[in-house]
Amino acid sequence: MKQFQQAEALTRLPEQFFAKLVGKVSAVAAQGHDIINLGQGNPDQPTPPHIVAALQEAALNTQYHKYSPFRGYDFLKEAVAQYYKREFGVGLDPLKEVAVLFGGKAGLVEISQCILNKGDLALVPDPGYPDYWSGLAMAEAEMCMMPLRAENDFLPDYSEVSKEDAERAKLMFLNYPNNPTAGVATIPFFEETLAFAQQNDILVVHDFAYGAIGFDGDRPVSFLQVPGAKEQGIEIYTMSKTYNMAGWRVGFAIGNESVIESINLLQDHFYVSLFPAVQDAAAKALLGPQDCVEHLVDMYENRRDVFISGLKKIGWDVTAPKGSFFCWLPVPSGFTSESFADYLLEHAHVVVAPGIGFGKEGDGYVRAGLLTDENRLKEAVDRIAKLKLF
Repeated sequence: MKQFQQAEALTRLPEQFFAKLVGKVSAVAAQGHDIINLGQGNPDQPTPPHIVAALQEAALNTQYHKYSPFRGYDFLKEAVAQYYKREFGVGLDPLKEVAVLFGGKAGLVEISQCILNKGDLALVPDPGYPDYWSGLAMAEAEMCMMPLRAENDFLPDYSEVSKEDAERAKLMFLNYPNNPTAGVATIPFFEETLAFAQQNDILVVHDFAYGAIGFDGDRPVSFLQVPGAKEQGIEIYTMSKTYNMAGWRVGFAIGNESVIESINLLQDHFYVSLFPAVQDAAAKALLGPQDCVEHLVDMYENRRDVFISGLKKIGWDVTAPKGSFFCWLPVPSGFTSESFADYLLEHAHVVVAPGIGFGKEGDGYVRAGLLTDENRLKEAVDRIAKLKLF
């Protein structure tokens, strides 16, 4: 069959590291082994029934069978503004400071193309979500990696960014609670971030995907809670984790009005917004009862306690995450992150994500997701214990 050459933009995209992991897992599963998959980031619980019911009812509205407004319905943007005011005390202009997204991932990839030109520089966390790299590759931008280390609570140290890189940078990605490290941010850190960004004229893009998932009574903080942050940055939020709506593909960007307009302008040429019934259900999720979110966070915290306490009992020196639904686990001596993940898959049939897939600073760790029930987490610990690695 004739092969048509791909556009140069596609050849710049980074290798999908986790596609290789899926291939390895599929090969072991095909041998008939029972796999405990802690390597994924896909929520395992269903969408709460009242949100599903809202979608079912909205789908019967024949007005919703037509094209929606290019930039989404105002009622969803108004719901987002009410949600942020209620949850974080942040005031938003729903028509100028909110953009509807096809899931958070779309916004995180689009933003580089909205702001950066060829050769522009972005500051990127290492380890971090690989799709930041994808958007930068499409924009032909360059990356300056900011190491996230345990000794600094997995927060970047801005004093390590050279004066030249700080002056060149036009955009910075942050993500707290963090994927993959499960680190959390504080208001003082975000104040430091804002001062650094203002001094160097950098747009802050805060990926707030796990913004509802904090443990031990501590709620994650929004970058936009810092006075002046809304002028210097945006936050990207997704319904996927807070409401188990990963497959619904609905999120939003909020913050600086000019950046929101740029996102809307790009999307005007890509989409005619989301299926209106999904927008209707998303608005009802944001404005409706939130006990489903509280129960979800409690469930993740219980799973965390079972898993981490089990790992400590078998001698693995691990730290309990303070947020997200991930655990960032140091690999034993003698292993790389990839060789250790391969070893667990082959000998324990437990899947974890190698830290190297998130950047070179991740190589001493593997990421495990709390996305299966407590009994399976206990079984994973038992299987690892039998390897006598610790």
